[in-house]
Amino acid sequence: MTRTIVVGLDGSPESRGAAEWAAREAKLRGLPVKVLHVWEPVPEPMAQAPLLGPETQQHWSDEIARDSAEGLRLRHPGVEVTAEHCAGRPSEVLCEAAKGAELLVLGSRGLSGIGGFLVGSVGLAVVAHAECPVVLVRAGEQAADEHETDPAGVPSAATRYRPVVLGIDIDNLDASVIEFAFDEAARRDTGLRVVSGWHLPPYFETNGPTVDLERYEELVRSKAVALTEALLVWREKCPSVDVGEESRPGSPADQLIDASHRSSLVVVGRRIRRHPFGMHIGPVTHAVLHHATAPVAVVAHD
Repeated sequence: MTRTIVVGLDGSPESRGAAEWAAREAKLRGLPVKVLHVWEPVPEPMAQAPLLGPETQQHWSDEIARDSAEGLRLRHPGVEVTAEHCAGRPSEVLCEAAKGAELLVLGSRGLSGIGGFLVGSVGLAVVAHAECPVVLVRAGEQAADEHETDPAGVPSAATRYRPVVLGIDIDNLDASVIEFAFDEAARRDTGLRVVSGWHLPPYFETNGPTVDLERYEELVRSKAVALTEALLVWREKCPSVDVGEESRPGSPADQLIDASHRSSLVVVGRRIRRHPFGMHIGPVTHAVLHHATAPVAVVAHD
C-alpha cells in the first residue's frame, strides 16, 4: 500500500501553511498527500440549532477539505492530493491516521513579536502519541523561508535549501532519528548541522570551567569525539550530505532554537512511553516545539 503524507486541516492560516509544506515535502518524496479535516460534534442541545445542525457541520467540513485539496493540486502540479473529513476528537482521529502515514503535518501559530510556535493541546497530544514522525509548521511559512537568500539578499525558493538541523543527545542516540535527518538533508541536497548540547557536571556548574581547566578541556574533547564516532556510519551511508558537528556545553534546547533561525527543518526525537497518561514529549523537544522558527519534525523512538 502506498504510504501518504497526512496533513491536519481546520481552515486556519497555520493549517493552510502546513498543507503547503506537506505538498512541497510530498513532491520531494514522490508521495501523495491526504488532507484530513476533523470536525468535533457539538453537544446535542447546540446541535439542534438551525445553523449548527449536523448536516451543516458536515457540509462545512466537506467544503474545507475539498477546496483545500483542489487548491493544492493547482499550486503543486504533479502531486496527488485527496481529501477526507470525519467526526471525532481531533487528537484521536489524527493519531489514528498517523498509523498508516509516512508523515503527519500540523500547523502551529507563530508567537506575536517572538519567533516560534504556539503549540495547542491538540498538537501536543498528537506529537506525544503519534506513531509516525510529526512535523509542526508555523503560520505564514513560505517556500522561500526554507532556502538561502539570493545574491541580492532577497528570499527565494530558487536558491539552495538551508541546512537541516539535527538535535541529538550523545548519551541516548537512536538510529531512526539520525536516519530521518540524513534523509531529509539528502532530499533537499543540503547540509546537515548536528547539534549536541550537554550540561556540565555539578562540579563545573558550581565552580566554573577555570577551576580545573585541564579536566574541563578533556571533557569537551571527549564529547566531541563521541559525537564524531556516532556519526561515522551515517557519513558512510550518505556521503553526499555535508555534515557539520557542534558539541558544546550549555542548554540543548537553547542551542537548537538558535540554530533553527538558519535552517530549513529541525529534527528532534521523542522517546516512546508505554504509559497511557501524560504527554511524554521531553523538555528539550517541548521547548524546541514552542520556540523554533523553522518547521520541526519530531521522530518517535524506543
